Amino acid sequence: MAQTDVLLEGEFDPKVKTYWLLSPCVAFACSVVLIPVIPIYFLIGMLFVDRWLSSLHCTLTTRNLVIRKGIFNRVESTVPLEKITDLQMYQGPIMRAMGLKGFRVETAGQSSGAGHLINMVGIVNTDAFREAVLEQRDRQQRHESPTAPAVTHAVDPVAGPGADELIAVAKEIRDSLSRIEAAIGKRAD
Repeated sequence: MAQTDVLLEGEFDPKVKTYWLLSPCVAFACSVVLIPVIPIYFLIGMLFVDRWLSSLHCTLTTRNLVIRKGIFNRVESTVPLEKITDLQMYQGPIMRAMGLKGFRVETAGQSSGAGHLINMVGIVNTDAFREAVLEQRDRQQRHESPTAPAVTHAVDPVAGPGADELIAVAKEIRDSLSRIEAAIGKRAD
């Protein structure tokens, strides 16, 4: 596998910890029945949110976007840049109030109802990170797929070295097909 260089390491805003604690609490409060769960969730969440944030890494390399996360089950997702079709930006009301943004990675071949492979919240200067990923993707595509040279003269596909061999093989294939058709015709009678 080709060696890839790290171009950009996503840095996470410390406010994302408060967002991760506050968002479920708002949902619990809206459900009214789960209001008693809020203090328990908040205490348990405070124990794990720092560990979760320290395990979270978002890295842009020359060829991939690499996401590592997890406390108990560690997950590493590597998305080749050429497969990325878009980084969808989003910002809910709580995120907007806290000055946070998130992005979802959309890839070629991804089914629309299957959710998103990667969903990141809280990268510092999310807009600039998104632009860097898309710019590197475009740079890589330009580098790997140069434009084809223009044809300036007509090319005879049969002329050149090996043309006699090519004609001989084509004649053998024609003769074989004739024999097969004759055999099928005899069986049908």
